[in-house]
Amino acid sequence: MSEDFKLPNNCTNMAEVRIGVDQTDRELMELLERRFGYMRAAARIKPNRNVVRDEARKAEVIENARADAERRSLPAQELAQIWDDLVEMSIAYELEEWDRIRT
Repeated sequence: MSEDFKLPNNCTNMAEVRIGVDQTDRELMELLERRFGYMRAAARIKPNRNVVRDEARKAEVIENARADAERRSLPAQELAQIWDDLVEMSIAYELEEWDRIRT
């Protein structure tokens, strides 16, 4: 983490804000890398390709994100849409991994 990194409430100029945004983006990418690692694990563990897509689980994940965003006073509906996109991307990735492992 950059020594110039400051939490939002401690920023006093736009340079510090930009450093914080860039650092946060890198941390988000690390978390996404971990999340997609779980998709690789799921592809390895699931015995059948047709169980990769689970609409009930998808709805649960999106609702959890929406509710968490709401609790944090963030734009809940917009973040739910991002999570919908993320889950769809994750499903596609998992399907590709499932096929790659088994062919």
